[in-house]
Amino acid sequence: MPKGYLIGHITVRDPEAYRAYIERDTPILESFGGRFIIRGGAAEVVEGETHQRHVVIEFPSYAAAKAAYEDPAYQEVAEIRRRTADSTIILVEGVE
Repeated sequence: MPKGYLIGHITVRDPEAYRAYIERDTPILESFGGRFIIRGGAAEVVEGETHQRHVVIEFPSYAAAKAAYEDPAYQEVAEIRRRTADSTIILVEGVE
């Protein structure tokens, strides 16, 4: 079964308030088997346009990634991100 990935491209507008999102989202996503592969760090856009921050979270399956994103506890915490940052969130199925 292929793994699933949650990919986020984010530009933080309020770093202090955004910190609460980071602290609260991690245990929820990890409870679904999520493992952070990329979380911020140096990045260089070599083609096109994107946000400033990038996150890739690997899950055991696409279904697990989707369940984590749709989880009511995560959606409650995601409201912090929506208020404090501009973001694009993508769910992707990996290859076998």
